[in-house]
Amino acid sequence: MSSLLNFYRQLLNIPLSLLIKSRSIPTDPISELNLDLTQPLLYVLPYTSQTDLLILQKNCKALGLPDPLEPNQLHEQVLPRFVFLDESRRFFKSKGVKEETLKTVQDYLNLHKQHAEMDVQLLPVSVLWGRAPGKEKAPNLRFLGVFQRIWATLWYGRDNFTRFSQTVSLGEMIKTHGDDSQLAKKLFRVARLHFAKQRYSAMGPKLPDRQVMFNKLLDSAALKRAIADEAESKKISPEKARQEAEKILEEIAAKVNHESLRIADRILSWLWNKLYQGINVQNGERVRKLALEGHEIVYVPCHRSHMDYLLLSYILYHQGLVPPHIAAGINLNFFPAGPLFRSWGAFFIRRTFKGNRLYSTIFREYLAELFYRGYSVEYFIEGGRSRTGRLLEPKTGMMSMTLQALQRGLTRPISIVPVYIGYEHVLEVDTYAKELRGATKEKENAGLVLRVIKKLKNLGQGYVNFGEPIQLNNYLNQHFPDWKQEADEARPKWLNPAVDKVANEVMVNINKAAALNAKNLIGSILLASRQRALSREQLLEQINSVLELVKAVPYSDDITIPSDNAETMLNHVLALPRAGVITQKDSFGEMISLEREAAVLMTYYRNNVQHLFVLPSLVASIILHLEAVSKDLIIKCVQQVYPFLKAELFLHFEPSEVRHQVELILAEFARQHVIKGESDLFKINPPALRTLQLHSNGVREVLQRYYIGLSLLMSQPEISRGEFEKESRTIAQRLSVLHGINAPEFFDKALFSTFSNTLKAQGYFDEEGKAIVAKIQPIEELLRSLISVEIQLTIKGAMEKEA
Repeated sequence: MSSLLNFYRQLLNIPLSLLIKSRSIPTDPISELNLDLTQPLLYVLPYTSQTDLLILQKNCKALGLPDPLEPNQLHEQVLPRFVFLDESRRFFKSKGVKEETLKTVQDYLNLHKQHAEMDVQLLPVSVLWGRAPGKEKAPNLRFLGVFQRIWATLWYGRDNFTRFSQTVSLGEMIKTHGDDSQLAKKLFRVARLHFAKQRYSAMGPKLPDRQVMFNKLLDSAALKRAIADEAESKKISPEKARQEAEKILEEIAAKVNHESLRIADRILSWLWNKLYQGINVQNGERVRKLALEGHEIVYVPCHRSHMDYLLLSYILYHQGLVPPHIAAGINLNFFPAGPLFRSWGAFFIRRTFKGNRLYSTIFREYLAELFYRGYSVEYFIEGGRSRTGRLLEPKTGMMSMTLQALQRGLTRPISIVPVYIGYEHVLEVDTYAKELRGATKEKENAGLVLRVIKKLKNLGQGYVNFGEPIQLNNYLNQHFPDWKQEADEARPKWLNPAVDKVANEVMVNINKAAALNAKNLIGSILLASRQRALSREQLLEQINSVLELVKAVPYSDDITIPSDNAETMLNHVLALPRAGVITQKDSFGEMISLEREAAVLMTYYRNNVQHLFVLPSLVASIILHLEAVSKDLIIKCVQQVYPFLKAELFLHFEPSEVRHQVELILAEFARQHVIKGESDLFKINPPALRTLQLHSNGVREVLQRYYIGLSLLMSQPEISRGEFEKESRTIAQRLSVLHGINAPEFFDKALFSTFSNTLKAQGYFDEEGKAIVAKIQPIEELLRSLISVEIQLTIKGAMEKEA
């Protein structure tokens, strides 16, 4: 039987090698699952399938894992390296597969009892053929005949995934359960449950019958009331109001088609290979774990580009997860993009619900229904794409609906997953620059898509980092314990503060998962130079200094840092098309600079990661301008400015943590000899003055903006909030022209609004809205000491003209 089975496997390998393209989830299981290859592995497959076993073998060889068809030789015993949990209708199967598996596992357990140092790792593996949910057309290969299997192999051979799960230590199981005679059977039951959960997390719930779902929603109590109110307010018949409601549902609802998703996967695989040198994904195991635990997942990414919709769905599909239903702006519902996006899971949302109770009720009920049915959902909390590269203030409407859906009694817990998406080149960045200079935003249409397609070329690297999830049930229990209580009013008192707090936490966690890359790092350094140019030696030295800083004092555990050296990173950026980084040689050597037009565009990429360096920049600026300063004074100065930085850049350090962070930064600067540290006194180190200047300039324009606002309040303490924001912006615009400040966000209205709100929250205004001069004066004097006299005179002159 064994020789015949081996012959069958050899024959089977021929068509499989030609027809099957299997991808591993995760792509690097050894590192992502922390596999210990010094200990024996036992692969556990869900059911008897020689095809799946051979696909597993091929993946293992490619990934550097032990061959499942080679037995484990342990203490003079030879035991198989794989087991099947259940039998299936195959030519070569064991009718007593369960007994064989139990016997094999029991043999391993017995070996452990005899050899305490041994620790066999059970590694669950499943092979996914097709990803259609429920009773859709994806075949279940366990129950197919020969010809059906051949057809399924042809049809789904390129839609095949090998999913590796976290190992289970037999050694730990024995320590926990001792001589339990039923331990093998318990492991068997747990494994079966695990595979069932895994299959659901990969395929999701059944796709709905749209009309049945519409009828259910239209017959709900909330929608019946809204339809009745619509009929009464517009003086129309209830039937006409219901027709209007159904029309709105048609406008909103997704129409997912699994075959369309499969085609999209092929197209996007080609697209990413054409566009990018690589897509880097971090912390995917966080999301896979939540899905296995049965969480309702809400993905909340930052919004840089229209590519975000496509990239995140593609990445999730290749992480073995169900692509989410995506809240897309109604501006994207144009032919042919609208129907395609809808078939891939997009549901469309109008820019505003204001004054349309029927629409807002329908949308809220539709979103709640998605949660109820178990679909993952994705929405962009910033509302639109960021034109400056920074995170925008969150729009809280969708978050509010999410919390309301949870309060209605969902059986599954909801987890918010913040996602950082970054690119070395954003396709729309030229358009953003024009819009910031005053050009009218062009409406999305097919012609615009075609023009973008013309630009398809090497865009460098892409980054998708999954941030720390927020488990809403636990979060609300901790911060808003009365959230489960029934409330008479439509919006309970806890809801608004809870929504604001969760939304802010999402933004903070997105920034905690930022990706530092060659382009945004080198761009940040060149922009810190007044002439946007450095010698090659200076630039390489500064790259190394920054890399050492972020490694020694990381902003968070979730940020990703380039592994390449400074020389490799610089050559990579120089090779990128349209990066705007150029090299010139003169008699003194090689200069690296930013082209004039590219400088504005590069601020976009710098702003993606500015929050990573703002505290080190502030520390460097204080030492640079005060020359010799005590540690306590440095910390005091940072603590004065920090609340404004925290609000503007969504920093994650609590005020109580600032002292420790500053101490770590000072220690690292001193270690690098960027500064001199004598006891608790820190000074400029003259040989490293240029390095210190470049570090400090990262916060230069932020401090200038704050100084504009505080100077204005000192001279006009009774100015209204609206006038304060307007005049601050006007002065900033003048400053940017006179001093060549290329950053578009320098006079962004939203930033002055955030600054004004933070001043109010920090108690810089009295109850009548008048600025408290005595409180503002110390921080205004501090900022004045960190800003050049030339800038101070320009601001003063602009204020006198405004007056």
